[in-house]
Amino acid sequence: MKKVPILIYFIALLFIINLLIQKHDTAYAAAPKIIKFATLAPQGSTWLNVVNDVSEELKEKSDGKLRLKIYAGGVAGDEKDVLRKMRIKQIHCAGFTGVGLGEILNEVRVFDLPFVFKAYDEIDFVRNALNERFEKGFEKNGYILLGWTDVGFVYFFSNIMIDSMDALRSTKMWIWEGDPVAKALFDAIKLRPVPLSITDVMTSLQTGLINSVYVSPLGAVALQWFTKVKYMLDVPLANAVGAILISKKVYNSMEPDMQTLLKSTFKKHMERLTKMTREDNKGSIEEIKKYGVEVISLDSKSAVEFDQVSKTVSDSVSGTVFPAELIDSVNTNIKEYRNLK
Repeated sequence: MKKVPILIYFIALLFIINLLIQKHDTAYAAAPKIIKFATLAPQGSTWLNVVNDVSEELKEKSDGKLRLKIYAGGVAGDEKDVLRKMRIKQIHCAGFTGVGLGEILNEVRVFDLPFVFKAYDEIDFVRNALNERFEKGFEKNGYILLGWTDVGFVYFFSNIMIDSMDALRSTKMWIWEGDPVAKALFDAIKLRPVPLSITDVMTSLQTGLINSVYVSPLGAVALQWFTKVKYMLDVPLANAVGAILISKKVYNSMEPDMQTLLKSTFKKHMERLTKMTREDNKGSIEEIKKYGVEVISLDSKSAVEFDQVSKTVSDSVSGTVFPAELIDSVNTNIKEYRNLK
């Protein structure tokens, strides 16, 4: 007879615990989801302005349930530092250039091959052709691709005049620490660069540790590197790709409707950012000229020398840095696009 009250008490206890669990789960689901987002882009830059727009739209369309907490200007560290923080969930999502993307999926650095792409339309065509391959590659390695953008075509900026391959070889050129594509380029040129984190470049230009860098015009303005150089070589070195990635674990922890909102919002704004970046790169060249930086053009002989470097680099990375079939696919798509044109 005494067992009945105990059983009833036990059932009542389980019922209360279940109610508390349900209440906790409901409160957790209703709690705002804050995505910690890191970028090297400084305050006031086009890139950061667009990310701020993304955050505002997410907050508005989710009724405050989803928003970004933005760590801008490299305060979360270099791109490799950010990746380490993403692995331990200190950072959830980030904007990367090719160097950071390559740490996750090296194949994506194929967009950064020097002297391969001649126009933005070619980049768009090849990226569309290879997009599914790269999306699957990122996901396999633990990340979800939220959108592509451009850093822009990269140029050499320096404190000594670069008007030939020999002049380029004589520079104290910066190289982003651990960048295999840039290393292949400088090996082909027979130039020994100075490896540094991107966050150390400004100081190193000021102290004279380096006297040359490679960066897009917009990047040179945003990072203020153009204030520490005298010359810009008017030869597009390569296109620098950019993308937004979120940790797959963080993404999978979100409600399906929040996942859809996050993806669609970033995709829309990254397409907008790509157009803005391309326009801003043109405007940045004019701003750089007005500041007094002299734009140097190559003579025909030197131009041929630079073009020949393209094949040397492609050959050196084919089958080593990149699968040979990927290089072939890029070249085939470029030819297809040029034939269509």
